[in-house]
Amino acid sequence: MEDVTYTKGIYTAVATTRPMDGGLFQGLVSLARDDGEALENAVYEVESASGTPEEALEEAKALAHRILGELEL
Repeated sequence: MEDVTYTKGIYTAVATTRPMDGGLFQGLVSLARDDGEALENAVYEVESASGTPEEALEEAKALAHRILGELEL
């Protein structure tokens, strides 16, 4: 499954998935600043587990949109 990258100003969010126990999957979002400054919480996890990697990626993409939407430039 390929990661999906979104950008907003100097921020880049990468949505991806990881396998969990029991055959479930979790969506993750990595957030970085293009100016090299560190972020306090650079990795965000989708709270719920999904049954397929495709579902987990959709959840991660939605989380990435929410995170980027809340950023003020």
